[in-house]
Amino acid sequence: MKYTALFRGINVGGKHIIKMVDLRRFLSKLGMYNVTTYIQSGNAVFETLLEEAPLSRIIRDEFRKNFGFESGVKVRSENDLKILIESLPFSEGELAQMAVSNPRVEHLYVYFLENPPEKNLLDSVHDIIEGDKLGFGHRELYILCQKSIRNSKLAAYLAKRFKFTTVRNWKTVKKLYDMMKKI
Repeated sequence: MKYTALFRGINVGGKHIIKMVDLRRFLSKLGMYNVTTYIQSGNAVFETLLEEAPLSRIIRDEFRKNFGFESGVKVRSENDLKILIESLPFSEGELAQMAVSNPRVEHLYVYFLENPPEKNLLDSVHDIIEGDKLGFGHRELYILCQKSIRNSKLAAYLAKRFKFTTVRNWKTVKKLYDMMKKI
């Protein structure tokens, strides 16, 4: 099966520096093949015969042993990403409206969670959304930021609420899916 591994906290702010060649080598040593990485923030696509649950555990445990820190890696199959992209809860009009508000920044992000998000989350964040939009996926949250993720109270809240999640912008999510289709 084809998977993507999304590593949290790699090469961010000058901490936990890992070269992508080392990440590819690490995954290959674990038995993954056709390993490719994308940008420096810990995105890998590969093939393996393992199922997701044992794969996630193996990568997480061996990563800690090999690199000396926990990453909070999230693993998704090619089909998971396909469904995630097809299930985008925002309209083209909503996306265009946010892009007009500040064309120099990314506006759409996906929070990759371990488990499905609680539906009552929307009630708890209602007062802090301030023009941002929140959508729900199977094991993901979608956030459409009016200004920038750096200035979003909703993003700040989600970062505190989901400490071990990892976040990717929409462009990266789509690129990883395209990379998976090619291997």
